[in-house]
Amino acid sequence: MGKLEKEARVVRRNTSIQNAVLRTIGTAGLISVAVLAPNALQVLRILDGGKKRRSNPKYYIGTAFEKLCARGYVTIERGSNGKHARLSQSGKVALERMIARSPDVRKRKRWDKRWRIVIYDIKEKNRATRTMLQRTLQSYGFCKLQNSVWVYPHDCEELVVMLKANYKVGQDVLYLVVEKIENDQKLKEYFGLA
Repeated sequence: MGKLEKEARVVRRNTSIQNAVLRTIGTAGLISVAVLAPNALQVLRILDGGKKRRSNPKYYIGTAFEKLCARGYVTIERGSNGKHARLSQSGKVALERMIARSPDVRKRKRWDKRWRIVIYDIKEKNRATRTMLQRTLQSYGFCKLQNSVWVYPHDCEELVVMLKANYKVGQDVLYLVVEKIENDQKLKEYFGLA
């Protein structure tokens, strides 16, 4: 891969992460930013184990979040429960434009014949977190296969990494890429792949 291709790929990835952060905040309405706080990014340098910061997914999410704040799309509110992020008016407009440009992402992408599955086991005491995760997956177009099992036909690993970091459920959520699902004809119809 040439230098220009690599640079273009980095720009596309960074833009998609920013869009995912913007969509998640827009869906949730209010999100805790404890993981994305500036001092959390400084801690990442220490916890990286000698690796480059850029190899850590939290680095990309934090950078995307900082860029959205710098553009004025996201505001930080301080409350009794800590810091929270909320879309500003210009952020809502940017989100609406983004959705209008790509009303249904799955129609643009070519399916690679692999299913992406998100499985989670979040305890009852964290019901609010579980509900927010379900709403976010549903807003991105995932299909509920069973309780705590959601399916999507396209690559969404960056979204899942971001959700794990934001909701602090890294140990409770699994991301799978599978070749076959038994009786998947209804899923193909749901996603318009049949």
